[in-house]
Parts: sequence; C-alpha cells; structure tokens
Amino acid sequence: MSTTNSSEYLFLFRGNDWDRSLSPAELQKAMASFVAWFERLSADGTLKVGQPLMDDTRIVSGKGRTVADGPFAESKEAIGGYFIIHAESLDHAVAIARDCPMLDCGSAVEVRPIAVDCPTLQRAQRRIEEELAPAGV
Repeated sequence: MSTTNSSEYLFLFRGNDWDRSLSPAELQKAMASFVAWFERLSADGTLKVGQPLMDDTRIVSGKGRTVADGPFAESKEAIGGYFIIHAESLDHAVAIARDCPMLDCGSAVEVRPIAVDCPTLQRAQRRIEEELAPAGV
C-alpha cells in the first residue's frame, strides 16, 4: 500500500533572514532571479501553489496543549514560505529545488514527497491489527 503521491512535492523555504546582509543592488538582483524562477515554474505547470508565510508563529504541543511562540524570524529553521510542485520523482524535485536562486543568499529548500495517506496513521493501524490478531494466525 503506497502512501506517496510521487507526482507532488512540498518545498519548504527555510531561513528568512537572507536579505539582511545584501546591498540594495544585490537584493534587487536576488528578487528578480527568484521572481523569474517562480514565473518559469508557474508557466510550465510545475508549480501548483505557493505562498509566503508570516513570521508570527505559535506552536501548540503536548498533552497539556501548551502554546509557545514559534521560531524567531532570525532562526535558520524559520520557514518563510512553501511551494507544492509537480515532478516526476524525488530526484527531479530536488533538481528543481537546486535551481532556486535564494540558495545563493543562504536560504535552504526542504523537499518532501506528499503522501496520499498519513504514514503515521497507517503504521498505527498496522500495529493495532498485529496486536489484535489471534496468536498463531
């Protein structure tokens, strides 16, 4: 049972302080390169959707549902935006990500296949079925 939709991949753009060390001319060049890359991916049908994310973040975690401020804007782990793209394979998606002009500015692109079904829920279901199966069957 496959949980991966091999044609859709998520790009998470990490590091949203890349602009701080660039001159205005370097900023203009970086932004023009990114917009051209974005428009090329849109025009050829590779890009399905993409949006920037705000820095204001809350993380809800634990059994007590603790709410905390999320990653600080200057964190290298902060996610500045995302794309959902169409690619032939994970290697193809990585090749597309490697063309991202923002990599030259210190950003990173995390590439993840999008699952059809939740792998964690599938693993839990298999475990339940194994535990409840009669012994010796």
